[in-house]
Amino acid sequence: MSDLALAPPAAPSLPVRIAARLAGIARRSPTLAIGAAIILAFAIMAVFAPWISPQDPVAANAARVLQPPQAGAWFGTDGNGMDVLSRVIHGSLYAFGIAIPVVIVGLLVGVPVGLWTGWRGGWADEIVMRGFDALRVFPSIILALAVVAAAGPSLLNVVLVLGLLDSPVYARLVRAEVLALRGGTFVESAVAAGNPTHRILFRHILPNALRGAMAQTAVRAAWAVRISATLAFLGVGIQPPTPEWGAMIRQGAEYMVTGEWWVAVFPGTALILMVLGLNMLGDGLSDLLDPRRKAAAR
Repeated sequence: MSDLALAPPAAPSLPVRIAARLAGIARRSPTLAIGAAIILAFAIMAVFAPWISPQDPVAANAARVLQPPQAGAWFGTDGNGMDVLSRVIHGSLYAFGIAIPVVIVGLLVGVPVGLWTGWRGGWADEIVMRGFDALRVFPSIILALAVVAAAGPSLLNVVLVLGLLDSPVYARLVRAEVLALRGGTFVESAVAAGNPTHRILFRHILPNALRGAMAQTAVRAAWAVRISATLAFLGVGIQPPTPEWGAMIRQGAEYMVTGEWWVAVFPGTALILMVLGLNMLGDGLSDLLDPRRKAAAR
């Protein structure tokens, strides 16, 4: 028998292995695959917005006011003659520009608090968590509306306010995991080996406690997109002529009664699809990252 016949089969290339891995994840969680496809489409639209937008999203044209969808203006124009399609495309950039920083701020504030309170326990845990619970008692939109109105309707203020309001969610998730982990054998072994507290927390506990928080990031990003659009719709978030979906819906709402439906419907549809995609992505991530939830669903 020749040496060629005895040679082992060639290993598949890296792209083939990646494709097989992704196909396996899609089979295990179709919800995640659909959500990821929706968010990937919006991400591509946001990244390439300057090149794929047919017109300047803030260029007013008095000669093209409230034109219906047609060739050359596929989504029509708004009350200022701005191209709705270009504004919807650029609106995805602002949606990601709010959702991602809000999640980062929430994680940076909530994770350390949950890690410390879960490990420390006692009165410090009670005081800190009761303070965080107080933030969750008030309806998020009312509290965000009041704080943003007082601080000013800028993008930075919206991101900081929403991130701080969302941090108790991550703190609760991480704290619950720390409470379950701190009595584990590996933690007792680390303590017995003389590891300092900071090493135990950040080297041994934190990587295991982050699973639940990371699974919730997509869902909380959907919350951030929805609340920021609501603030803009109410007039206290990002202000026109910035191409933000909530502000566009607010501008288009007044034209619905006169039949110019496209001004509000297209940004509203984009908002619904992005929130739906993020929620589906988050639900699929929760199934993959939380074996207990997956087992309970069977």
